[in-house]
Amino acid sequence: MVSPSIEALWAERPFVALLLRSLRVPARDRADLLQTVLLGAWEAIRVCRYRPDPLRHPRHAVRAWLHGIVWRQVSHYRESAYVRRAILCGAPLALDGQAHVEIEGELLARAALREVAALSVGHREVLLAAAGRLSLVAWARAGGMNPHSAASRLRCARRALAERLASPRLPFSEGAVL
Repeated sequence: MVSPSIEALWAERPFVALLLRSLRVPARDRADLLQTVLLGAWEAIRVCRYRPDPLRHPRHAVRAWLHGIVWRQVSHYRESAYVRRAILCGAPLALDGQAHVEIEGELLARAALREVAALSVGHREVLLAAAGRLSLVAWARAGGMNPHSAASRLRCARRALAERLASPRLPFSEGAVL
């Protein structure tokens, strides 16, 4: 049994987005649920919880499995207090006199995450590994890689991300409209 790669999972984004739309998830929440579904699916693959029927076509098996994940995540979403009782104020948890989170910062963070997703697979992988639970050295050894090579790859990935974030086509430059 061969598990799907991150690229194969990433290629199913339009399918997952279509499922979210067909399950009547509001447009404002689709991107968040799409991310939750793909991250949950990847984590399940990493811990060997993906066990498709070997007689089934691999893409059909992945799509059926993702359909189940989407269905469960949407049911959790619908049961959440956020959906049942929306609080319509800028910073519901901020106390008087405390600073609240600016919506612009949240939008910039989402744009930055989109840029991380647009990086090459190798760069994305090493950036996610550096942000994960394992140290970079432990991650490198687990993958049979020299820790110094992993550190070098991380530097290259950070440089590539910095170049993408500095690009004038993004909302990070001055005068850009979000």
